[in-house]
Amino acid sequence: MAEELIGIIGGTGLGDELAGQIRNGQKKKVETPFGKPSDDVLLGRFANMKIAFINRHGRGHKFGPSFVPYAANIFALKKIGVHSIISTGAVGSLSENIHPGQLVVVDQFIDKTYKRKNSFFTGFGAVHCEMSEPVCSRLRNLIVKAGKKVAVKVHPKATYICMEGPQFSTQAESLLHKSWGGDLIGMTAMPEAKLAREAQICYALIALVSDYDCWREHSGVDKRTLLQEIIANMQTATKNCIALLRVVLESDEKITSEQCSCRKALELAVWTQKEQIKKDAYRKTRVLFE
Repeated sequence: MAEELIGIIGGTGLGDELAGQIRNGQKKKVETPFGKPSDDVLLGRFANMKIAFINRHGRGHKFGPSFVPYAANIFALKKIGVHSIISTGAVGSLSENIHPGQLVVVDQFIDKTYKRKNSFFTGFGAVHCEMSEPVCSRLRNLIVKAGKKVAVKVHPKATYICMEGPQFSTQAESLLHKSWGGDLIGMTAMPEAKLAREAQICYALIALVSDYDCWREHSGVDKRTLLQEIIANMQTATKNCIALLRVVLESDEKITSEQCSCRKALELAVWTQKEQIKKDAYRKTRVLFE
């Protein structure tokens, strides 16, 4: 039986840091019908596992949140055999109980994005994936369990509000997001999680808390000092996240399960009659059905 290949998507901070810790790394160019991924896929080993790593924002952080090629990234990972993805991303906290430097294993999203390609199936037909549980509960629980073994608070659940950006929230928006029951605010989890579901990939997200969003006033702190604090928080959260990933990937538990419902997400999702689907459209997306 072939060794499982685990996808890792690195967000702000962690993207460059983790890449430097991958052993026997080899870059692989992967062509997709949805354009080029953010960067070449880096294949190598981290902890005990073979991984396929993509730096979400590309080398030098060249892609802003609205312009990350999310579809190409997910398709590229599926094309090379990834059936489980652990994603990471920086967030602001909307909760007094979630502190900068801590980690959060997200379980829910509110999607406020509107500029991004959020489905592989444009021009294919009507495809409606179930998203009531937008991350893989099995994979999320495995990460939560591993979080008890690291020296940082790992929150086991949270609602992540994904805004379009690139500007940060106004204070009125931040207070509104908080009133909705949001725990975190970020710009990159969507449509990434939706596309992973369409690709029948188990997906989980570890959020790295950089700061409190602007609902919480930073009285008496000038902007330069605040920025230095945020950078320091990201460095701390990045170090903590790499430690958590190491524990997850050193676990004896399998990261991927072919019996997981995520791996069967398209079974009942295609509503278009088979004879109405053009052969070229199916050929273009065939990898997603595997």
